[in-house]
Amino acid sequence: MNILFLHDTHLDLKRGAELTLTQLVSRGRQLGFHVSVDCLETFEQVKQEIQASDLVILSSTSRCQFEIDLLNFLLNSKIAFVKLEFDYNFCIRRNILCTVDSGVRNCCNTEKYHLFRTVFANAQLNIFQSPKHYQDHFLFYGEAVANHTVACPTVETEKLQISEEKTAEIPFFGDLNYLKGGHAFLDYAQENPNDKFVVYGEHKLRREIPHNVTFKEPIENEEVLRILGKTKKIIIKPVWPEPSGRLAAEAFLSGCELITNDRVGTWSFDFYPNDKEKALQEIAGTIDNLWNKFETILKQKKPREIQPKLGKVLVRKSYGGLGDIFFTIPSIYKLKTVSDEVTYALHPRLIGFFQKYLEGVKVVSETEVDETAYDRVIELGNYPKFSEVSNHLKYITSKKVKQHAIQHYIDGVARLHRNISNKNEGFPYFSKQTNVTEPYYTVHPGAGFLLKAWPASYFSNLIKEIKKFYPGLSAKLIKGPDDPDISVHLEGVKFSVVDGGIEDVGEAVSGALFHIGNDAGITHLAGAFNIPILTIYGPTGPGSWGAYSEHVELIWGKKGNCDLRCNYEVIINCQDRVCLNKVSHRQMFYRLVKLLAQMGYEPGNRYCFNPEFEMDQERESFIFKTTENEYLLEVKDLESLHFFENNLKDGILETEAIPQQFEEVLEGLLSLNVFAPIPFLKTNH
Repeated sequence: MNILFLHDTHLDLKRGAELTLTQLVSRGRQLGFHVSVDCLETFEQVKQEIQASDLVILSSTSRCQFEIDLLNFLLNSKIAFVKLEFDYNFCIRRNILCTVDSGVRNCCNTEKYHLFRTVFANAQLNIFQSPKHYQDHFLFYGEAVANHTVACPTVETEKLQISEEKTAEIPFFGDLNYLKGGHAFLDYAQENPNDKFVVYGEHKLRREIPHNVTFKEPIENEEVLRILGKTKKIIIKPVWPEPSGRLAAEAFLSGCELITNDRVGTWSFDFYPNDKEKALQEIAGTIDNLWNKFETILKQKKPREIQPKLGKVLVRKSYGGLGDIFFTIPSIYKLKTVSDEVTYALHPRLIGFFQKYLEGVKVVSETEVDETAYDRVIELGNYPKFSEVSNHLKYITSKKVKQHAIQHYIDGVARLHRNISNKNEGFPYFSKQTNVTEPYYTVHPGAGFLLKAWPASYFSNLIKEIKKFYPGLSAKLIKGPDDPDISVHLEGVKFSVVDGGIEDVGEAVSGALFHIGNDAGITHLAGAFNIPILTIYGPTGPGSWGAYSEHVELIWGKKGNCDLRCNYEVIINCQDRVCLNKVSHRQMFYRLVKLLAQMGYEPGNRYCFNPEFEMDQERESFIFKTTENEYLLEVKDLESLHFFENNLKDGILETEAIPQQFEEVLEGLLSLNVFAPIPFLKTNH
C-alpha cells in the first residue's frame, strides 16, 4: 500500500508539525507500508505521486506555490485522502486572529476559504490537534468537518527527563515573536528583574530586551525535554488560538508550573490539569491510534456515508428589507437539496409573488405558520447578525471573508449540512419572461429609504437621454405609494406606469431589457430575474450589498465627492447629498452604453464621451483628466484634428467619416474609458 504525505515544509525543520509527521512516517514504515513524503515543490511530480497512491495524508499547504491547483487536483483525482490539520490553513494568516481580535477583518482569501470547506467535506477523515482546534473549525464550517477525530499531542513520553532538581531559569523555546506570546514573556521578565530568562531562538520583537533575558541557539527536541525536566516555571501565553501546543504538553507532563492562558489547544483535553496519568496514556497511543484509522480507511475503500437529510425545514426572515430577501434565495435552494421539504415564511403581501416564482419551495404567511409541524426551524435574521431572535443562523464569515451577502447566506446554511455545496451556482434564481414582443426597460426612482435615492429629476433627464438614441424603446415606470412621480416630466417619451403590487412589478421587471434603479429592493428583484442592472449608490456603498446580476453597471457617488463615513444619523442630517447630486444623468447614460456592450450588442458609429473626464484643448493637444488619471493626446495630422474637433458635439463623437489614421487613436481612447461605443439596438429608428 502506498501512503503519501503532503506537507509544505521539510521534516528536518523540527517544529511540532514536522516532529509529528516524522513519527507518523517512521511508524508507517515499521508497519510495512510504503510511505513517502512530498514537500510540494514541483506540481507535476506531486500529481504523479497522488495518482500512484492508495491514500493521501494532506497536511499543511499554505506555503505551497500551487496550493489552489493542488487541492483541486486532489479533489478531482478521487483518491482517498485524510486532512491532517495542524493550523488554520484556510485562513490567509493561518492563525484565525479574527476570533480573538475584533480589529482583524476580511482576513481570509475568499477562494481559499471556500475550497477548504470542500476539502474538509470530502476527506475520509479530518484530524484536529485538540478539542478546541476542532471547535474552532466547526465554528467556521459546521457539518463539513463533522467526520473527524482529535489527536493528542505526539509527545515522545519515553524521552521525558523529569528531574527532582529544579532550576529557577525560565526558558522560551523558539523565536521570540508576537504570536507565540513573546510580549507576555518579556513583560513577565520586566516584572521579575531578579529572575533569569533564556530564549532558545532569535529575537523577533521590536522592543528593548530586559537585562535578565539572554538568547541562545535553538536546540533539538530531546534537549528541550531535558531542560523542561529541570524547569520549575514556564510561561506559555500565545496570542493566537494555538491548535495544540506540543511544547505545552511537554511542559505539563514534565511537571512545570504553568503561567498560561486559554489559547492553548492542549488545555482543552479533559486530562488537563488534574489527570497526568491519563494524559501520558492517551498521548503515548496517539501515533498508533492514527495508523489504526488510516488502515481502516484503506480496508473499507468505500465512499463516505451520506449525511441524513434535515427533514421538514421552516425558514423565517424576521429582519431585513425586500432586497435582503432576494439575496437569500440561493441559500434557500441550497437547503432544498438536503431537506425533504422547505417552507419559507414571509410577509403576507409577498406570498403571491414568491409562490409564483420560488420553485420547489412552499411559501406561507409568517403570521400563521405552526413551527411545531417542522423538524427544524431556521431564522435567517440578518447578515451580519445584530438582532437576537431564536434559531438565528450564525454568519461566521461576516467580518472575515470579503464577499457578497448572497455568499454569506450560502455559507451560513452550508454549516448545517456537509452535502450543501457552498458554491454560488449563478443566475438567474427566477424564470423571466420570454414572450416580450416590444422591448422595454424598467425604471424605479424610489427606495425604501428615500435619502438613498438619486434625485427624481435626474431620472427623467436620463430617460430623455435614452430616447435620443433609442426612440423606439419604451420605459415602464415603477411607482410605489411613496415613490416620486417622474411621469409629469416625460412629455414626448413613450412610457407606462406600473403602480400595482409586487406581482405586477415582478411581471414588468421580468421582461425588461434592462433595469435602472437605486439601492433598493426593486433593483435586487431585477437581479433575481438576472435582468441587466444600471444602478447608483450614494451614502451606503455597494460592498456586500451591491446589485447582483450577470451584467451590472454601478456608480458609487461618494468616490471623489465625499469622504464621510455614513451611518443613519449622518444620512438624515446631510444637507447636500453630494454623493447622489454630483452624479449627472450623462454619467449614468455613459454607464448604460457600457452595460449594453456587456450584454453583447454590437457598437454603432457613435461614441459617448465619459463625463467623468474633463477635456481641455491646447492647439493640437487634448488633455483628458479625472481625479485619478490624466491623459495627453497630441494630434499632428490636420485631417484627424479637424475630424475630432468637428465631429465631437455635445459629448457624442460621430465616426461615419473617420480618417483611417485616427482609428488607432480611437481604440486607445476606448481602452482608457475616455469614450465608449453606443451599441445599436433594433428599436432604433
